[in-house]
Amino acid sequence: MIVDKLSNATLYQRLTPRISIALEYLQSTDFSKLEPGKYEVAGKEIYALVSAYNTKKLEDARWEAHRKYLDIQYVIEGAEQMGFTPIDNLKQVDEYSQEKDILFFTGSGDYVTIEAGMFAFFFPQDGHQPCVEIGESKLVKKVVIKVLMDQ
Repeated sequence: MIVDKLSNATLYQRLTPRISIALEYLQSTDFSKLEPGKYEVAGKEIYALVSAYNTKKLEDARWEAHRKYLDIQYVIEGAEQMGFTPIDNLKQVDEYSQEKDILFFTGSGDYVTIEAGMFAFFFPQDGHQPCVEIGESKLVKKVVIKVLMDQ
């Protein structure tokens, strides 16, 4: 897991060429003009999911992880808590969905506040619980960049 401000994105652009492309997309896109939906960045290797939603109570948010894709979760407007723990600390509750590249879990972990202008990287070994309210439910606009990891 990595958490930082988008203004520091250049620090992470050398991790992989795909991560570099994803971060450049975040830096160069005016998300205030994009409606919620899926946007191709580099075919199936890199794509963006823009969403707007109300944050959830902790007990209503689900732990998840992915096998093929890295999540770069960038908060455009609002703020939320995101849980994190290695997936080895969680108990899988559903079968892996290859189509959606997602696993769901139960368990617990640590939380970090992600505000507008900040991002969090969640690698395949990182269990994460996004969309958690801070105090009370509020509207958040976020983009999740899905970056295919080398197999």
